[in-house]
Amino acid sequence: MNQIKLIIADDHKLFREGLTELLRKYSDIKIIKSVADGFEFMQMAKSQLDSDIVLLDITMPNMDGFQVLKELKAIASPIKPIVISMYNDGNYIAKCAKMGAYGYLLKNTDEAELLLAIRTVNKGKKYFNAEISERMINFIATQSISENVLSNKETEVLGLISKGLTTNEIAAKLFVSSRTIETHRANILKKLEVKNSAELIKRAGEMNLL
Repeated sequence: MNQIKLIIADDHKLFREGLTELLRKYSDIKIIKSVADGFEFMQMAKSQLDSDIVLLDITMPNMDGFQVLKELKAIASPIKPIVISMYNDGNYIAKCAKMGAYGYLLKNTDEAELLLAIRTVNKGKKYFNAEISERMINFIATQSISENVLSNKETEVLGLISKGLTTNEIAAKLFVSSRTIETHRANILKKLEVKNSAELIKRAGEMNLL
C-alpha cells in the first residue's frame, strides 16, 4: 500500500503535535515532517522532498500560508496544499483556492472530515465542504478576490496608520471618536491576519492595499 506522505506546517506546536498523534494511527498516512513556519517548509519543498500533501496554516512567521501557496505554484511543486485555518472568511477561502489550494478546512474540523480531505486530495481532487464552498461562492458573487478586503473607511484609516499617525490624530482628522478608530484598527488587523502595526503595514503592502 502506498502511504500518503504528509507535512504539517503550523506555528502552534500543540496543534502540530495533536495532528501528528491523531493521524499516526492510520496506516495509509505517514507524517514525514512537522514545521513551524512557511519558510522552513519551502526550503524542504525546494529540496525536492518526497511528499504528497502539506497541511498548511495561513498565519505563520517568516512566510505565511498565502506566500507559501504562491511559491508552490511558482516552482510547480507536486506537493498539494490543504489549508487549515481558524478563519472562515469567504475572501481567505477564495484567495487560497485561486492560489492553488486543493482544500480548505477549519481548525475545528472533525477527524473524519480531515481524513476525507487528505484522501480526496491525494487522488488529485479538490476538497471544499458545503459550508466552505458556500462562503467562497457568496464572496465571489459580491466582490472580486483581494479587492475590497477592507471597507472604504478602513482603507482610509489604514492609509493614515501607514503615515505614522496615532489613534487620537486619526480620530481628530476624520472627526470621529478614538474608540471608533480603535474599532476600525482592530477590524483591519483581524481581516489582514496580523498582530501589530508593523506587520499590518508589511501585509498591506504585499496585498497592494497601500
